[in-house]
Amino acid sequence: MILDITPAITPALAVWPGDTPASREVLMDLSRGDVVTLSTLHATVHLGAHADAPSHYGRDAATIDAMALDRYVGRCRVLRVPSERGTRIAPERIPADLRAERVLLATGTYPDPERWNDDFAALDPRTVDLLRERGARLVGIDTPSVDLKADKELLAHRRFLANDMAILEGLVLDHVAEGEYELIALPLKLVGFDASPVRAVLRTL
Repeated sequence: MILDITPAITPALAVWPGDTPASREVLMDLSRGDVVTLSTLHATVHLGAHADAPSHYGRDAATIDAMALDRYVGRCRVLRVPSERGTRIAPERIPADLRAERVLLATGTYPDPERWNDDFAALDPRTVDLLRERGARLVGIDTPSVDLKADKELLAHRRFLANDMAILEGLVLDHVAEGEYELIALPLKLVGFDASPVRAVLRTL
């Protein structure tokens, strides 16, 4: 079974305040008598479910086209960590037996991808370090960021950079049970870019 954990990309999909929402420009249309239908997409690369590149938060760091693809494909663990709005997930919330290369965290604090809320939960920098110690090369979350909205220092992002870990943000995990899955969430080969939208799916094992 394949579980889609990607929000639908429409003009209604919320993006970070000030960023570019999705819009479609139709250049040619079969219904108008054109030979094909042809569209242009205008949007931020941090759209819906997306992979951050280190260059998004680290000077002279790797862009998304340089990221190793094996980080985004393979066995993963989904954890439900119901959280208070506007808080960071502490290391104590991570099960002692966790050992996984890829970890997806369901906080439940960003319930509607079409309705922005500032007070989503995020990661404690110590939790990023702990997950790396437990073998994680990628961490995903069901919020727009691994850091709190008001955090201008990007404390969690800095730990991802220091630990050479990949980030997925904007996942939809409310319909996914805890457990082991295969993750497939490949970023586009956008040369020089700081992120890429992904079609993130989980395959049951």
